Amino acid sequence: MTEIVFNEEYKKRHLERINRTLKFVDNVILSTDKVLDLGPVNSLSKLLISQGFNITNTPKGIDLDLSFDIVKEDFDVVTAFEIFEHMVSPFPLLRAISAKKLVASVPLKLWFTNAYWNNNDPFDKHYHEFEPKQFDLLLNKAGWRIIKSEKWVSKTSQIGVRPLLRRFVPRYYIVYCERE
Repeated sequence: MTEIVFNEEYKKRHLERINRTLKFVDNVILSTDKVLDLGPVNSLSKLLISQGFNITNTPKGIDLDLSFDIVKEDFDVVTAFEIFEHMVSPFPLLRAISAKKLVASVPLKLWFTNAYWNNNDPFDKHYHEFEPKQFDLLLNKAGWRIIKSEKWVSKTSQIGVRPLLRRFVPRYYIVYCERE
């Protein structure tokens, strides 16, 4: 197995989310499944490959709001980890997926903080941060039936009211769906 090395800052911010995601995926995707992971190659897709999963990522630079022919190709599962919040409209893409299984995670909308918005990068913005019922409705309306879901908090060692609230208020939501 290939070891993926993360720097300390990355570990502090993302390791719990990655471990929770890996555990969830391990329970719903078979290593024999042909998987399309939406988005360019990233640390999570590398980890999945290192654990024996058959992962193909979308080409770097593809705008999934405008070009989603790749999701019509022959895949068993489509994964979308922290992708849909960056799309202006994820509904057409969700409808176009021809795979019978979908695993997707999104950041949840938090009442005590604004949506993430990087002013220095035109693509690094959250157009949506979902409430679970909103994301469920989007998936159902696009023809997906949610089989399993999980929420978890985003712990931080920072001091303050918001970091304290983040220890108790779920920040991430992941679902496993099948096509209806």
